[in-house]
Amino acid sequence: MTFAESKVVAQKSLIRLWASLPKQALVAVTILFALPVFGVLTAFGVASDTQLDKVERHEIIESLALPAFDRGTVNSEQYRASERVQRGDTVATLLQRLNVDDPAAFTFLRTSPSAKAIFQLRPNRTLQATTTDEGKLLSLNYLYSSEEFLQVRLQTDGVTFSAEKKKVVPDAHVTRKSGVIKSSLYGATDEAGIPDAVATQIARIFSTDIDFHVDLRKGDQFSVVYEVLHQDGESLGAGRVLSAEFTNNGKKFEAFLFTDSDGQDGYYAAEGQNRAKSFLRSPLAFSRVSSGFGGRVHPLLKNWRQHTGVDFAAPRGTPVWATADGVVEFAGVKGGYGNVVEVRHSGGVTTLYAHLSGFATNARKGMRVSQGQTVGFVGATGWATGPHLHYEFKISGQHQDPMRVALPKAEPLAQKYTAAFKQSAQVQAQQLALLRDVRPSKFE
Repeated sequence: MTFAESKVVAQKSLIRLWASLPKQALVAVTILFALPVFGVLTAFGVASDTQLDKVERHEIIESLALPAFDRGTVNSEQYRASERVQRGDTVATLLQRLNVDDPAAFTFLRTSPSAKAIFQLRPNRTLQATTTDEGKLLSLNYLYSSEEFLQVRLQTDGVTFSAEKKKVVPDAHVTRKSGVIKSSLYGATDEAGIPDAVATQIARIFSTDIDFHVDLRKGDQFSVVYEVLHQDGESLGAGRVLSAEFTNNGKKFEAFLFTDSDGQDGYYAAEGQNRAKSFLRSPLAFSRVSSGFGGRVHPLLKNWRQHTGVDFAAPRGTPVWATADGVVEFAGVKGGYGNVVEVRHSGGVTTLYAHLSGFATNARKGMRVSQGQTVGFVGATGWATGPHLHYEFKISGQHQDPMRVALPKAEPLAQKYTAAFKQSAQVQAQQLALLRDVRPSKFE
């Protein structure tokens, strides 16, 4: 047998010997062969599974100290729910939908003079109730108008209730929208999801430069930043326009709201020029002149008469604005004029609004009105062949043509407010610039 063959036989014998060794021996042999490589090994031990099973175990149970249970700290569950008033609803059905099961509370609502407002149910108004898990009433809020709500509460004695009218202090959330004119302002604002109340403000703000009946062009663009008012999560509708931009026939107009130290709001251009005139040219947002100032044949009497004002054709119920700040001199029925509101302004000027279908709540003799504030609604009372507004403008008792009389600009922003206004306007202008870049037309 050659040396090579002997080497092969020896290797095979070593392999068979290695395979036959027990597990513990394999570990020991492996460690012995590793000693020259890793240095001196001082001690080692190998424990078998059976040895681990012999390790003594001790189970330790230790109780933990817990605080004493105090039943007085446990409150019953409270549940909050809200329901919108629907046509045909009664207080009883609303309380049932709110899961109120409390005869004492219903008796209080029915008999207490301070809670009678809850029976003035108006569709789409909201009731919010807080009850116990058993349905006992803890509190009830009824937002019956945009200005006031009724609050009913269970007193600390857990038996009696109280009711109180409170002023609405809404939260204002800022909303930003933009649009493109295709046919009309209202059509564009509807498409952009802008409330009509905001569209009306836009028309009023820019009415001194743009006649929204004849001046609009297809492709005119606008951006607006405005408030949306909420009370306890309930939307109260749109608030004030904070800033707006309107591009009409290529010419851009801007308006920024500024509130002075007396709490008076005004809209101004970027350099502080007042956006308003001392008088609005028209007391309606959208209308057309159906009969001008001067002589004409009276449509009912069929004789030649002097027409002492201007008639604006508009749908019944269209809001009529006060064209300037003033005090209501008269509100009522006046012969052929039908329902009339007459407002006295500074400088010996009076304005008259006739044929109204109704009066605004603030249109009472002696009450102050602001420019753009609604004083009544278009109608056809008195000597009228159809719904329209008859508008008169008098200076020192003499009738003037409202469409031709010179209307001076309103006072500019006071010098002491200039720095604060420009700082505010700069921020608002940046917001309008962002809206300008994402106008809907870019995605059509």
